[in-house]
Amino acid sequence: MVTQLAREFGAYVIGTGRAADRQAALDFGANEFFALDEGDLEDIGGVDLVFDVIGGEIQRRSAGIIRPGGTLVSVVGPVETRPVDGLAVDFVVESVPSQLVEIVDRVRDGRLRTHIGTVATLDDAVPVLNPTMRRKGKTVIRVRP
Repeated sequence: MVTQLAREFGAYVIGTGRAADRQAALDFGANEFFALDEGDLEDIGGVDLVFDVIGGEIQRRSAGIIRPGGTLVSVVGPVETRPVDGLAVDFVVESVPSQLVEIVDRVRDGRLRTHIGTVATLDDAVPVLNPTMRRKGKTVIRVRP
């Protein structure tokens, strides 16, 4: 969703991830895709913003590609490596009803697409939310039949 929102507001988006995820990132609006398992992240060059959803080593390397004055935003916890001459932001979700309505409106009118990978019942929630293998897309737990 971050890619779609960034593109809607005029950003040029370089998606990163495993090579197998290339087409999905492009389908969701990335202008380009960089496979982390096929090249050096540092080859991307200077960027204005990194939205980190991985952390660890990838976050550390990502901090090094941010231009002076740029920003590293992390959703995986406190930023361990801050960009030189840039900002680091620990992203925390706050439920703001008006913003949630805006997101729902975007989904309903097709401006924002979701990626649901697994739908499970409440009885199956524990094993589904503690997978032994990587799952694609978001997991939805159906509370009522």
